[in-house]
Amino acid sequence: MTDSSPGGPPPHRPRSSSAAFAALHHGDRPLLLPNAWDHASAHALAAAGFPAVATTSLGTAAAAGLPDGTSATRDETLRLALALGGGPFLLTVDAEDGFSEDPDEVAEFARKLWVVGVVGVNLEDGLGSARRHAAKIAAVKSAAPGLFVNARTDTHWLGEGGTTAALARLDAYREAGADGVFVPGVTDPREIAELVRHLDVPLNVLYSPDGPGIDRLADLGVSRISLGSLLYRRALGAALDAAADILRGRAPTGTTPAYETVRAYSTPR
Repeated sequence: MTDSSPGGPPPHRPRSSSAAFAALHHGDRPLLLPNAWDHASAHALAAAGFPAVATTSLGTAAAAGLPDGTSATRDETLRLALALGGGPFLLTVDAEDGFSEDPDEVAEFARKLWVVGVVGVNLEDGLGSARRHAAKIAAVKSAAPGLFVNARTDTHWLGEGGTTAALARLDAYREAGADGVFVPGVTDPREIAELVRHLDVPLNVLYSPDGPGIDRLADLGVSRISLGSLLYRRALGAALDAAADILRGRAPTGTTPAYETVRAYSTPR
């Protein structure tokens, strides 16, 4: 596997960037975190007023013609981070499981993200060994202490274990140094409230069109709401709808950014 990322020790990262990202988890409202999949989508979201932007592993994988969730997109993820790390927004990266079972290798990948300007990383356990995932988190915090580690457990996403199992895993990840925790798939307000009561770090949930809205999640004490692959899938759906409308002789509906607007988003700055 080739790797053209910067080497050497990580440079001093401005405290303001890391502190600003962490502070977004402690505001009056939850941090609504949209997920981009390329340069244009990230810059468009930033221009729309979002102070922080995440990447989506599905979008990154699909754009490269690779499967998601199989540790196949390490290089693509790093290249995207390199393209976006200097942008006018705070960037956090979905790194799947860290692309390795070796905590030292995960830590080195996280250090590379830190070097190119990333302020946060999302690491998922995939319901593998909680001890191994905790070791990855500890290694990352040792290699890049300023990087905001959002530790994800898949107890609800994969339909195994429920809240009790989630809390056991999240406790281990918090003790390992996680700055926040992520439980995608949890939508029951009672379960969300139970998680918030138990945790002393920010809780991140995945927005679901069928679940509680932003106001309700705020009332429950959620600190961060991720959109995951939703925007990428919606964009793909909009493209298919537009093509079908044109085929049927109808003008496509919805928002169509101007050519020059997209060109500006796509131009490195």
